[in-house]
Amino acid sequence: MGNGFYNDNMVLWNDKLSAWKDKLKLTAVLEIIYKTGEQDFIYSDNSWRCTEGAVIYNHVRQGECCNARLRRTGFDCPDYDDADWEYAVYAHEPGGLLEAADMPPVRIKRRLKSISFKNGVYDFGENISGRARIKVCGEPGQRIKLTYDELLDENGKPVGNCSVYAREESDLWNQDVFICSGKEEEFYPQFCYHCFRYVMAENAPKGFEIEAEVFHTDLKQIGSFESSDDMLNKIHAASVRSTLSNYMWMPTDYPHREQLGWTGDAQLSSQQVLMNFDASKAYAKWMNDFKDAQRPNGQLPGIIPSAGWGYNWGCGPSFDSALLIIPYNVYINTGSDKLIRDMWDNMVLYMGYFERMSIDGIADFGLGDWMPVREPSCPRAVTDTAYLYADLTMMSEMAEIIGESSEIWKEKAETVKRAWRDRFLHDTGLEGYQTFYACAVYQRLLDGDENIKAAERLAKLVEKNDYHIDCGMLGTKYIFTVLSEYGYMDTLYKMVTNPIFPSYAYWILRGHTTLCESWDMNNSCNHHLFSEVDHWFYRYVGGIKYTKAGLVIHPLLLSAVDYIKAEHKGVAVTRNKNKINLVLPVKARVIIGDTDKMLPPGEYEFIL
Repeated sequence: MGNGFYNDNMVLWNDKLSAWKDKLKLTAVLEIIYKTGEQDFIYSDNSWRCTEGAVIYNHVRQGECCNARLRRTGFDCPDYDDADWEYAVYAHEPGGLLEAADMPPVRIKRRLKSISFKNGVYDFGENISGRARIKVCGEPGQRIKLTYDELLDENGKPVGNCSVYAREESDLWNQDVFICSGKEEEFYPQFCYHCFRYVMAENAPKGFEIEAEVFHTDLKQIGSFESSDDMLNKIHAASVRSTLSNYMWMPTDYPHREQLGWTGDAQLSSQQVLMNFDASKAYAKWMNDFKDAQRPNGQLPGIIPSAGWGYNWGCGPSFDSALLIIPYNVYINTGSDKLIRDMWDNMVLYMGYFERMSIDGIADFGLGDWMPVREPSCPRAVTDTAYLYADLTMMSEMAEIIGESSEIWKEKAETVKRAWRDRFLHDTGLEGYQTFYACAVYQRLLDGDENIKAAERLAKLVEKNDYHIDCGMLGTKYIFTVLSEYGYMDTLYKMVTNPIFPSYAYWILRGHTTLCESWDMNNSCNHHLFSEVDHWFYRYVGGIKYTKAGLVIHPLLLSAVDYIKAEHKGVAVTRNKNKINLVLPVKARVIIGDTDKMLPPGEYEFIL
């Protein structure tokens, strides 16, 4: 048994003080099915025996130390002598409800060989979550240290950027240690995982072998995207890789350092995730964690699960709204309202808290347009109040979906919309913010031609900024929809593929195989908070759009790209220059060229 998150001594996130923290304990049932079809069950009790293993230290974030000289062999065979093993003792149950997690498990999905070796450092070619697996024959007591990292310094060594965070007292910092027994043997950590592209092996003997194992929650892939533009393909691959690296039992923010379920990151990327993967069960499990984390007054922490940290910092409307947005997005993408029904009472409870945290319809608390290109970012009250309006509107829509009364939510939404417009619509101090215009249109706070003018103003801001984005996490979510819906696809394309900082292409051209947490690459380099670009590939470039009214196929052309193919759950849209081929497994509204009508399942071809 390993500590996992159950027996975590980390100080920074209050893990050391968590309500569930305790010594390791085990409950198990051995189910035996005989050839005759009969079944037998053996339950763990104090007749079972136990002993210390070879893993002398393990921490899910920091690493693992294994002393192979302490390994016991043959204990899984009938004739093993366990006379020196102790009898297990009864322990108190950990509390809470013992429930199976009804979601895909974490599995090893790929194995990678290194693409280069220099100065003791192995390069596996891509940034991943997982572990190293080694084969070795060293001297008894020989201590091999494996150091994992996603970046190298100017000397070609791991930069060690995880060490800026306070951890429990240990010599390991994103490292594993293996102490040899003198025999030929294998080692791989069993109770931790790492984020890395590079592994530095210190004190390794001759004949040392190493490979990387990629593992994550086994989400079934149901979408794909490709194009004639290699940069778009690499950005798509980086988005997918970032998503998978950060889905380890829950949607985390960063597998290298925190491994926490930041709610804002997850809600912003949920549409992209649902286009790429069948994530409904995984999200449903995480939403149950929201129930556990929510306080009686409705308040939510910024990380879920939480040991008590994040209720008064690291949260706020753009993060908390994951409680509403993810169930809503699951409904839009799948047609199932089960998650909305399951979470409805929690949503109502949260909206009461949200409204109490607002004054005269204006909200201003928590994190806003996090990780902007430059400071100051768009004022928090602009985006917070927009979330209040959007959440109230979403509550009215979800109420109608599940048969609840929607009128009160509509009335409250209109009150907040008026407050937002009165406070911000004519504020000249906001005219330089891309996020302001993108937010106003995306969150439906404008009327009629106001949207056209705001989208035009947004496009001009991007163009005047040499086709660079100038947003944080919220503006980046909004800008792709707004510019696409109002005819600025080529502006977006130039922004995305701009080789100069800040841009997605800037990351790729500097060797990154995953998306970064900040445009300047000074933080995490395996993050998904900016992955809306991948949703854009499906929804607008490929034209596969899920709406309240159903599936809509409406690809928008990029003049610089000759070929695209987007697929999702059997829907396939392929454009080759002026020809579009469409495969529909279900009926959909199709808007291509002069066509705008409902089409039944089938295969179609359109000439533009």
